[in-house]
Amino acid sequence: MSFSFLIGFLLVVGIALLFWQDSLGAREQARAASSQACRQTNVQLLDDTVALERLWLRRDHDGRLKWERLYMFEFTDTGQRRQTGRVLLVGWRVEVLHMEGGDLLVP
Repeated sequence: MSFSFLIGFLLVVGIALLFWQDSLGAREQARAASSQACRQTNVQLLDDTVALERLWLRRDHDGRLKWERLYMFEFTDTGQRRQTGRVLLVGWRVEVLHMEGGDLLVP
């Protein structure tokens, strides 16, 4: 095993760990935003979680390249039927939160 291979391997592992840590923070932001929106609209967030639906790169308002993530969550207003909502994040910033029945812009 050569020294350059080892350095390359450690670099790849380091980048993967940074991406994983960033993804956990973004997922928590999406979960918190969906939970807050459900409380504000008097519905119940089901499973208290969000699921990553899409991931891609995009430039933010300042022109910096960031990960854009779309998360899906489910909620109920009656306890009988499941409805879906989506949270769009650029970086860790919530851009749009959509719940069946309308859009809720979250700063």
